[in-house]
This record gives sequence, structure tokens and C-alpha cells, in this order.
Amino acid sequence: MATYQEFIQQNEDRDGVRFSWNVWPSSRLEATRMVVPLSCLFTPMKERPDLPPVQYEPVLCSRPTCKAVLNPLCQVDYRAKLWACNFCFQRNQFPPAYAGISEGNQPAELMPQFSTIEYIVQRGPQTPLIFLYVVDICLEEEDLQALKESLQMSLSLLPPNALVGLITFGRMVQVHELSCEGISKSYVFRGTKDLSGKQIQEMLGLTKPAAPVQQGRPAQPQDRSISSRFLQPVHKIDMNLTDLLGELQRDPWPVPQGKRPLRSTGIALSIAVGLLEGTLPNTGARIMLFTGGPPTQGPGMVVGDELKTPIRSWHDIEKDNAKHLKKATKYYDALANRSAVNGHCIDIYAFALDQTGLLEMKCCSNLTGGHIVMGDSFNTSLFKQTYQRVFTKDYNGEFRMAFGGELEVKTSRELKISGAIGPCVSLNAKGPCVSETELGLGGTSQWKICGINQFTTLGMYFEVVNQHNAPVPQGGRGAIQFITQYQHSSTQKRIRVTTIARNWADAQSQIQHIEAAFDQEAAAVLMARLGVFRAESEEGPDVLRWLDRQLIRLCQKFGQFHKDDPNSFRLSESFSLYPQFMFHLRRSPFLQVFNNSPDESSYYRHHFVRQDLTQSLIMIQPILYSYSFYGPPEPVLLDSSSILPDRILLMDTFFQLVIYHGETIAQWRKAGYQEMAEYENFKQLLQAPLDDAQEILQTRFPMPRYVDTEHGGSQARFLLSKVNPSQTHNNLYAWGQETGAPILTDDVSLQVFMDHLKKLAVSSAS
Repeated sequence: MATYQEFIQQNEDRDGVRFSWNVWPSSRLEATRMVVPLSCLFTPMKERPDLPPVQYEPVLCSRPTCKAVLNPLCQVDYRAKLWACNFCFQRNQFPPAYAGISEGNQPAELMPQFSTIEYIVQRGPQTPLIFLYVVDICLEEEDLQALKESLQMSLSLLPPNALVGLITFGRMVQVHELSCEGISKSYVFRGTKDLSGKQIQEMLGLTKPAAPVQQGRPAQPQDRSISSRFLQPVHKIDMNLTDLLGELQRDPWPVPQGKRPLRSTGIALSIAVGLLEGTLPNTGARIMLFTGGPPTQGPGMVVGDELKTPIRSWHDIEKDNAKHLKKATKYYDALANRSAVNGHCIDIYAFALDQTGLLEMKCCSNLTGGHIVMGDSFNTSLFKQTYQRVFTKDYNGEFRMAFGGELEVKTSRELKISGAIGPCVSLNAKGPCVSETELGLGGTSQWKICGINQFTTLGMYFEVVNQHNAPVPQGGRGAIQFITQYQHSSTQKRIRVTTIARNWADAQSQIQHIEAAFDQEAAAVLMARLGVFRAESEEGPDVLRWLDRQLIRLCQKFGQFHKDDPNSFRLSESFSLYPQFMFHLRRSPFLQVFNNSPDESSYYRHHFVRQDLTQSLIMIQPILYSYSFYGPPEPVLLDSSSILPDRILLMDTFFQLVIYHGETIAQWRKAGYQEMAEYENFKQLLQAPLDDAQEILQTRFPMPRYVDTEHGGSQARFLLSKVNPSQTHNNLYAWGQETGAPILTDDVSLQVFMDHLKKLAVSSAS
């Protein structure tokens, strides 16, 4: 029998699924006592080079309320050519194409190794992908130049038949016509007047004058040629658009001393959404917004144009001093929802030294599955390389982006769906398997994810509804089916179906089975997602208190201890790392807004609720590697005791890569020993972490910020704020030891945290 660790890994590799519990408690009462809800991380587009898509339609269950897809868990009668649905037990006839099936000649979807299978379905006309650039021209000269070069470069990466469009904005918004030769022509909109989608389409001449409809004759379908003035295939206008981008000038409007430039970001986005909504609804499209500052006029403005009024901080928001916040958030929220309904995703590239209003605009990307990338300037490798990575291709030479995804979840009757947390919107599909209890976006069994890539991961939360007195038959299994329909980047329509099952266990007699099958990594990430979801609407301290309460209850349920004796407390191996994940999560930028601007918090949270398990764990508890003369590089504890004078440390927090040189190493480096021939090994030691960092920099999206620092350097704060402060200025002299670096903080250390946790878990009062 493979260990649970191997079982969990195999399932993640094959189906892109990680469950918090891999043996399920068989009644509602027992499931609530487990503290961590039955939930999973699901990556719909998990890359599977070994899984060729099949070229036919999936076979569905004939019961109208079920419509589950034929899968390896169904019972099949080969002689009568019938199959029984494993969700509703309906008996179904196989379609005529399956006449030749037998025990020895099974279709792929019945083989156990195809618990995940992808179908290519040819329905409806294929539409090309659409890329609409929305470009801020109130940038500094060198930023604008760098951005123009990146945009020109990206044209060569697009598929030749993709449609592109260009909108630029400063004080005014210009929609550029791309089909005219030799003369550049654009429609100019005022940046302060809000327009409805219909008005925008009329002004751009996208609606035909209504012809008098004669009785009995159908209305003419709208033809594509009218939209093509603004959206043209790349291969036709490659040269034109390259020239047009090259000629873009900074916004000519003069900016007086002490004022911010006037930016009509809100109207520019509204026009982009309206343009696509009117011409090409329900097709794969990306609106790419490039901005270098906050929106300062018109609907959606975040801050006025007076430089003496700073942009809102967390302090202002708590004191209710952010006067544009509610109005702007509501405005962008409405745009995001319109865009999501049409299946279009919005990416935001915000590069500026100050905040750019991501807090208000984040819903545009969060609801549509778009990217948010944040940095200091467009003229940095961080922007240029991250932007190139949007267009990376997979092993088949296809783009790693999919559009207009719809995820539907079906469950066996003992389970219901509580909700999902991730870059999606609810489709409000009610049904028998939807739970009353909502966690995340609930009240539905279907969600829309407009932009998906191979890492996009949703947290799915379930509820066991089986009653305590109605036991599940011995050896019974619960099943869940995920059906994802999407438009592939090759413009094919595809359906990917993943069907999984797990055993039920009676929590009274078989608690040790349930315990052994606990996946603490997945559980930590799923609980963290719930915490981050709550943090969007609740006060910070309340969220921390909720997390602490859950942790204490979990330790009371699964710890071994004698009442009121903290020293007797033990956690089994499958739970042992969970408390330290929670310790680091409490200190993380996802829940602590101290020292982060509202934009930074929004940016960190945006990435946390869409990355897969491995990346999410790095965000919660960064990885620390130590390089020394005494052996190969090794992972070390994320602890201040690991900061030694003769070591180099490499810390990966997902958002930053920090290389930290210990005191002695830094002095040697300053003295230039690495240049001398006899210290070749020192030169190699300095080079090793650089090579490893380079490897991470090459693959991660978005590219992390690279920090090279040393003992006493100002940027060492990146490392010092993350490690567990086991030695601080308070307890340094108590132990008389000389190892590690004391950290000036009043935060409690992991040891103190664990002592308090043990005390509370064993106390008879709680």
C-alpha cells in the first residue's frame, strides 16, 4: 500500500486536486467537529503532456437534473450496453457510436487512469483571440518609451489571426482606428463623462441604423466588418500598429506645478469594456491596462489632482477618510461584472513609485481571472520579462492561456457545495447539490473564470450533509466531478472532466484513518484562503482571532494530552507542521496590513487566491537556503538562528528573492577576496546562490523582485521581517548563546506561540 503522501502526490499530478481530508467523515455532525472543512484546491488547466485530448463529445447522464459525464466510477453493463450514473444512479443507454465496446475494448473515459480527460467539441464558429491594449500616456518619457517597445515586441508574439485594438488615455480617451492607411484617425472621448455601453457603441458607429423591419422577415445579424475598424487581425496591421505605437507622445495637456496629471482610467476601461461587449460578447478577449499612476478624474477617480493630498492609506480607510474609495470601488466592480458576463478578462500592469489605485481596481482582474502585475517602472526587467511571460507557449507550441471558462461541480448525494474562492464569479446555478452554508462565493454549483492558465487554482469548499443516524454503507465512496468548459488558445472549444472519489469513514470507530489522511499543506492553504476572503470584509484582528480559534479547536480534537498538562501535548505527524504554517500566516502580508500600502495588500492577496499549492505555501512560509564552505546548499529553518556570519542565505517569498550575505562573507566580499586566484572557492560560493536565484527568476510569473543585501544592509529588512524571531533584544542575554542574529521586534516567536497554543489546547476551561 502506497503511503498517503504518495497517494496525495499522484492525485495532484494526475487530477490537479489536493483535498484537506483524503478519507471523509461520514456524517454532518462529525464533519463539523473536524474543524477544517472538507475542501480541495483544484487546478482546472493542470498541464498534462501525457493526456492527448479526444476528438468527440462527452456522453452525459440522461436525467435532466443530473447531466453528469460518463466516467471510470460508473457501473457498466457491456452486454446490454447500459451504464449507471454514479451520482444519481440513472440507467442510461450508450449512444450508437459505442456499439463495439466490451470488457476488453473500453473507451478512454471508462479507464481508471483517465479520471481526468479532455474533449475537443466542435460547436459553433471559431472566433479569433482578441487583445485590446489600453495605454496610459501620462508617463515619464523613458517609461513611455520602454512601454512602447514592449508593446511593439508583443505584437510579434501574438497568433497572426488574433485581433488587436488600441485605446490611449490621459486627460482625454482616444480610440484608435486601425484600418485606415496612411493617416491615423481616432475617436476622442471626454475623460469626465460616464457613458453606457450602448452610448459608446453608438458613438463609435458600431450599431447599424435600425432598418425598418418588414413583417415576417428576420432581423439581419450584425456583420463583423463594422467592428473591424478598431479591432484588426495582427498580420494585416502589424506595420501600421508598430508605427502608431512608435509615434505615441506623452499627453500634451500641461501639468501645473504641484498637480498630478489628469488620468481618465475609469472612462478608458469603460470604453474598452463597451467596445468588446457590443461587438464580440462571449469570445476570448483580454483587455490589457497599462497605467503609471492613479485615476485622477472622472468616474472611478481614486485621488484628486492636488499633490498635497496624498493617496489613501490604511490609516485613512480605518478612519473613514478615503472619500473616493466606496464610489470608485463600486464603479470598477460594475465594469468587472459586465466584463465577466461577456467572458472577457482584464489585466492590470501598474508600474509607478506611488500607489496607482489597485485597491479600487483589483476587482477588474479578480473577478475576470486577469493578471495584476505591480512594480516601480515600465523601464525595468521586472515589467519587460513578466510581460513577455504572459505569451509563453506550452509543449505543443500553444499559448498557456484559456478563455471564457465555466466550471461546474457535481457531487454524490451525501455532499453539497458550499462555495469557491479564486478568480471567478458565481453563475447563480441553483441545484440539489448546492449547500445552504456559504464559504466564499456560494449559493451556486457553477462559476465563470474568464482567464485561466496552467497555475490558476480555485479553493472549493464542501459540506457533508449525511445525517448522523443514517450511516454510509461500509466501503462506500463519495464522488465529486469537475466539468470545465473553455475556449483553448487555438480557439477550439474544449471540455475537461475530472472525477474523483474518496472513502467514507465513521469518525467514532475509525478516527485514526481520517487523521492519517489529513493533508496539512492543503488544509493550511485552504484555511488561509478563507482567512484572506474574510479579511476583505472584516477587521484584521477579528480574522486573526477566528484563525486562532480554529487552530486551538483542531489541536484539542487531534492532539494527545493529559488535561491541564501542556508538557504532555503531542500532535501526530500528519498535523505537526500545521501550527507553524498558521504562525507564519498570521505574520504574512495577506493578513497584516502594517507596513504595506492598500495597493500592496490587494496585490499580494490577488496572487494568493489564484496560485497552486506549492506557490501558496512559499507565500505563507518562505523557503530559506543556506550556502557555506561546509557542504552543498541546504534548506534551513526560517529562523533567526539560521542567520550566521559565515553563510549566504537565499530566501524565496514568491514576490521577492533575497540573497543575504552574512557579516564575515560581506567583509570578505568588500575586501575583494573573490578576485584573487587563491580564493577561487570563495568566488564559487558567491556565485552559487546567484545561479539558483536565476533559475527561479526564469520561470516564475510574475517575476519576483530581486534583492541583494548583506548583514546590516537596509534591505536586510526583507529577510528579518520574515524569519521566526527566536532571538530578540529581549531574550538575547538570557541564554548566553552567541549564535544567530537577534531581531529587534516585539512579535512573539514560534516557540512562545506553541507554548501558548499547548496551554490553551489542554486547558479544561476552554
